[in-house]
Amino acid sequence: MFDPQLLIERLTIVLESLQRIPRRFAGINSPADFIESEMGIDRMDAICMILIAVGEEFKAIDRKTEGNLLSRYPGVNWRGVISVRDFLAHGYFQVNAEQLFSICQDDIPNLIETVKELIKDVKNGIA
Repeated sequence: MFDPQLLIERLTIVLESLQRIPRRFAGINSPADFIESEMGIDRMDAICMILIAVGEEFKAIDRKTEGNLLSRYPGVNWRGVISVRDFLAHGYFQVNAEQLFSICQDDIPNLIETVKELIKDVKNGIA
């Protein structure tokens, strides 16, 4: 069993972290922008660090809730979120700028909205 208040705290930290990604992604108009300048590389590093931390947290949440919480939100590929963490943590020097660009552009907005929904549901005792 998990402590709902602790879960809300952890999800809030995750949400705040995820919300930094769009700011760091601003001005990145193509995958090449991540690798063609020092500023792009710095942004890529910052985004990857957030993705590692977020993936690790979701791995822990999934384990602590015995796989019953995240599965209620099928709009997110949770295995994918966790796998990105594993790949970045163990193969950082093989980061694919195109995949990272796609994650930032296509997946992060939905993940942010889903985490907001998760927090609301846990607060309301629905999750």
